[in-house]
Amino acid sequence: MTESSLSVGVIGVGSMGQHHARVYSELAGATLTGVYDADSERAETIAAEYGTDAMPIDELIAGVDAVSIAVPTEYHYEIARRCIESGVSVLVEKPFVSEVEKGEELIELAEQYGVQIQVGHIERFNPAVEALSDIVPQLDMTAVDASRLGPDPGREIKDTVVSDLMIHDIDIVLSLIDSEIESVQTAGTADGGYAASTLTFTDDTVATLTASRETQQKIRELTVTASDRLVKVDYLDQSIEIHRQSAPEFITDDGSVKYRHEGIVEHPVVENIEPLKNELQSFLDAVAADETPPVSGVDGLEAVKIIQEIDEQAFGTEEPNETVQ
Repeated sequence: MTESSLSVGVIGVGSMGQHHARVYSELAGATLTGVYDADSERAETIAAEYGTDAMPIDELIAGVDAVSIAVPTEYHYEIARRCIESGVSVLVEKPFVSEVEKGEELIELAEQYGVQIQVGHIERFNPAVEALSDIVPQLDMTAVDASRLGPDPGREIKDTVVSDLMIHDIDIVLSLIDSEIESVQTAGTADGGYAASTLTFTDDTVATLTASRETQQKIRELTVTASDRLVKVDYLDQSIEIHRQSAPEFITDDGSVKYRHEGIVEHPVVENIEPLKNELQSFLDAVAADETPPVSGVDGLEAVKIIQEIDEQAFGTEEPNETVQ
């Protein structure tokens, strides 16, 4: 490791992990030391593509300062613990963990060993969401609506549509609304492919979230309703629209009076940057500075608590619970 470069690795180079390897290989502040995957042929292929080595997991952990963990959720705790106890900072793909107690344990271990945990909620680093975060403090918010819909991806996904898709919007909502959740009401299909949930906050803000793997059009949208405007975010286009009403006017024309009340649509400039590059750079910066990452283990654990409540209501119980403890 040099002063300007962190030695990094990727554990799990499947559909998401391969992109972590690609981005690390491109970032000036990182040296991609190696990758590991349970499928050794896959690891060799990705390593060759990005100019690094496929390594046994213990050797990889021993040789890096930081690592991305992009394996199935059920293995997050075990691998993250091994890394943390070896003094390695971790970026754990969402969901952070499958059990809240294990997440709490990892957070305590990270403090004990002096390393950082970042959770891979990539939409926080979408340039449109970053721009929205600058706008929200100016808003008197009343509601947030999010839709994350699309067709079946054609690969095996063990997580429900809530923990796979809706969790992105849960994390965004929790970052935007500075209030506690008062109640959760959810419905979902029996096979776990569709869910809709309404979160009511103690400040009376309402968030309505929909996630689907059964919709034949890919949609990634979020709308913030405020007293004087409506803000629409398109995650895919990385764009924002702000809808306002102009002040009403009476116009006298040839002795007659006309009434005009026009809508105004503003299009803030949003820089077009790959969210994953933003995310991994923020992780490297936090590790180098020994500072809490923008999406910490605590943040990731809060999202897990909510998705477990929603999953239980949508797919595990008949009677919804009114409150989240």
